[in-house]
Amino acid sequence: MLTWIKKMFSEGDEVSSKRFVGIAGSVSLIATMVANSFTSLSIAPSDALVDAVLILALGSLGLTSADKFAKRKSQ
Repeated sequence: MLTWIKKMFSEGDEVSSKRFVGIAGSVSLIATMVANSFTSLSIAPSDALVDAVLILALGSLGLTSADKFAKRKSQ
């Protein structure tokens, strides 16, 4: 587990920061939805905030996927 966390924050390894942001955004959205299912609507986050986190998470994971198919320029 510690090795994976080190790979998450290191540059050039198999785990990227975009993937971390996407996963963290997804986990926060899931936690928010679970918490909101047990609380009243008066303390729920705004729809714009939830949409912004959703776009950030999906965009980050989409960019990580796009990097796999993009051609890299040789130096």
